[in-house]
Amino acid sequence: MNLYIAFYDMDTNYVYAWMTDRSIVTIDCDKVEEAFADNMYERSELDDLLFNDPTAYADLVLNDDPGRYLKAVTQYRIDETMM
Repeated sequence: MNLYIAFYDMDTNYVYAWMTDRSIVTIDCDKVEEAFADNMYERSELDDLLFNDPTAYADLVLNDDPGRYLKAVTQYRIDETMM
């Protein structure tokens, strides 16, 4: 799909993406997180992308593999003081 632009609506928690063929796609961000984010770090990565670049978020969901993206960018840190 050729994505033109997207914006995030905080009230509905949806991304509205306009395609180059003038169609509109809605993305339920809760469903994306449930399907791909396994922990709070991965949810945080998705939220960061969503708030800062909704067009990239929509492109990731529509054209790529969000799970593979999350595995590549998420950094886990073990807090030694908690052990």
